Amino acid sequence: MFPYDPVLAAAVRTSQQSIADVLQTMQTIEATCIDGDGLKWFNWLYLQVTQAVETRVASGGLNAPAWLAKLDVQFARLYFAALEGALSRGAAPDCWRTLFDRRDHTPIARIQFALAGINAHINHDLPQAIVATCESTATVPDRSSPQYKDYTSLNITLDSLIESAKHALHVRLPGDVLPPASHLEDLVAAWGVAEARDTAWTNAEILWHLRQKPPLDLSLMAALDGLTTIANKALLIPVP
Repeated sequence: MFPYDPVLAAAVRTSQQSIADVLQTMQTIEATCIDGDGLKWFNWLYLQVTQAVETRVASGGLNAPAWLAKLDVQFARLYFAALEGALSRGAAPDCWRTLFDRRDHTPIARIQFALAGINAHINHDLPQAIVATCESTATVPDRSSPQYKDYTSLNITLDSLIESAKHALHVRLPGDVLPPASHLEDLVAAWGVAEARDTAWTNAEILWHLRQKPPLDLSLMAALDGLTTIANKALLIPVP
């Protein structure tokens, strides 16, 4: 779709082992994408989120900072895997394809791309990342755990970043001013990260119990992909 897509595919194909590695990959995407690429604006927002997580982990005061850092890396890898699959093989979860296939649609606003990416990443990817992190750290996704307290402690910061992005990215993809658009105003106003992350944790608890019961685990992920795809199609309706 863009002439630099092979550069993006190579960047996300690398193995990220730390938050610093994740940030480096995101910064490569940021530097590579032009302003007329919808992927740039999701990545722009996600880069800010990851920087905030890195600062939170380094600042102290967390109950399980190593766990939260592992979650950040596991989570980002799913975004990178979806992008690499779409660019190299034309294969990615439908919720991600909805965004990737529209990357050059100029009637769509930057905030629509940003929120569609966050929507796909939280509602589809985050339950998997939580389960993978718990498996690798011999923990369990439990709402009474110190890990859950750290997880929810990020909500205020993330909500603030999302709210700022709603204003900063409220322009068409190339940067021109949007006309009044009630459907977009309503969709943007209704989207909240704290509620989405709470649902993701619930789905992680379910997936944790289903992970050794195929095909039930795959059925759950297919259902999450389907529901998230429907939401993303609504989020990415072009502005007249």
